[in-house]
Amino acid sequence: MAKHQLTELATGERVISERLQGVRSVAIGFWVGAGSRDEPDARAGISHFIEHLLFKGSSRYSAQEIAEVFDELGGELNAATSRETTVIFARIPDDRLEKAIDVMVDMVFLPSFTDVDSEREVVLEEIAMVEDTPHDLVHDFAAEAVFGTHPLGRPVIGRADVISSVSRRALSAYHRRAYSAEQIVLAAAGNLRHERLVALLEERRNGASAGGGLPTRKSIRRTPRPGLRFQSKETEQYHVCLSAPGIARMDERRFAASILDAIVGGSASSRLFQEIREKRGMAYSVYTYSSQYADAGQIGLYVGTREENLSACLEIAVAELADVAAGNVRRDELERAKENLKGRLLLSLESTSNRMTRLGKATITGTPLLSPVEIVRRLEAVSGDEVAELADELLAPARLSAAGIGPDESRFRDAVARVNPGLLSRAA
Repeated sequence: MAKHQLTELATGERVISERLQGVRSVAIGFWVGAGSRDEPDARAGISHFIEHLLFKGSSRYSAQEIAEVFDELGGELNAATSRETTVIFARIPDDRLEKAIDVMVDMVFLPSFTDVDSEREVVLEEIAMVEDTPHDLVHDFAAEAVFGTHPLGRPVIGRADVISSVSRRALSAYHRRAYSAEQIVLAAAGNLRHERLVALLEERRNGASAGGGLPTRKSIRRTPRPGLRFQSKETEQYHVCLSAPGIARMDERRFAASILDAIVGGSASSRLFQEIREKRGMAYSVYTYSSQYADAGQIGLYVGTREENLSACLEIAVAELADVAAGNVRRDELERAKENLKGRLLLSLESTSNRMTRLGKATITGTPLLSPVEIVRRLEAVSGDEVAELADELLAPARLSAAGIGPDESRFRDAVARVNPGLLSRAA
C-alpha cells in the first residue's frame, strides 16, 4: 500500500501526495477550505460563481488558452463546490505535470475575473436547469427543511438574485479572503515524486503572502425542529425526501452510519430498493443518502413515484426504518453491507482521482486519514445493535423533515401525515 507524504510551505499551503508506480497518470486537486456555508446570506452562491470564473482566465492564460492547454495535454480539468469546500482538479499523463501545475496555480491564485457578465449568464442558466430538474431540486428543499435559515440549509449553487447583482469587485474581494494560503491544500496521486510536486508549487508561489481569510464559520448550536417544504410543479411524479439531522464528520459512529445507509437504501439489495422497486414496482428511483459536515450532518431518503403510490411508498420506507431501529438487523444483511462497503473501497483505490480526493478532502477538513486496512477494521467491528441504535436515534418518525415537489400539495401533505403527523401541525 502506497504511503502519503505531507509538506507545509512557508507561504502556508499544504501539499499531500501518494506515489503509485505502475500507472501513467497523475490526479491533482487544489482543495479550498471554503464553501457555501461560509458565505453571508447576501452573497449566497458566490463560492460556486467564483469556481466558474477560475476557468475564464488568469494573469497569464485566457479562458481559451486554459482549455487548449488541457486539450493538448490529453487531460481532464474540472471543479466542484460543496457546502464546506471547493476543489479544482485535473487528471493528466504523468509527463505533463509541470504544465498542468503552472496553469492551475495561476487559475487558483490569480484569476483575472474577466467575462464576469457572460459567465453570470451561464450560472443563471445552471440555476434554471436545476429548477427544471425536480429530483435534484428536492434535495435543496430537504436541506432547508432540516437546517432552516442556517447556511447549511441554502443551495450550494446560489440564488439568482445574488448572482444577477454581485459585482466583479465583490467577487475579487471574496476570492482573496476565501483562497488564502492556509486554506489551500494541493493533493496528488499517481506516478509522481512528492519533492518535485512541492518544488513546482514553491516556484510558482514565490513567497506570496497568505491573505486575510474568512470570518469564523458559523456553527450549529441548535438544530431547528423538523420542517416541511413543498413546491407545486406539473410533474408526472412526486419527488420526496424524508430527512433528519445526521452525524458530524469526526463522529466515531460514521462507520455504523455507512452500514446503515447500505442496509436501508444504498444498494440494489437494500431494503427500500427491494421493497419499493423490486417487489412492488412503485418507483424507479429510491435510495438513502447522507452528508457529514464539521459540526453536523444530514441523513435521509429519496423516492420518486406517481400519485397513487405516494402514501404507500412513504409508509413502507418508515416501516423499514422502524424495523431496523427496533433491532431487527439480520446477520446476512449486516455482512452483505460490510462486504459491499469493503469492495467499493478497494475498487476505488484503483483510481488515481479517487486517491487524490481521499487525500485532499481529509486534509482540508482535518479528518483523520485512515488507511484502507484501518477502515476495513472499523467496518468489521460494527455490530447490528450499533446500527439499530443509530437508526433509532437519527431516523425516528418524529425527527423527520419532509420536502416534496409535485402537482398537488394536499396529496403530499396527506402522505406525510401518515408518517409524521406532528410535522403538519407545526407547519400549520
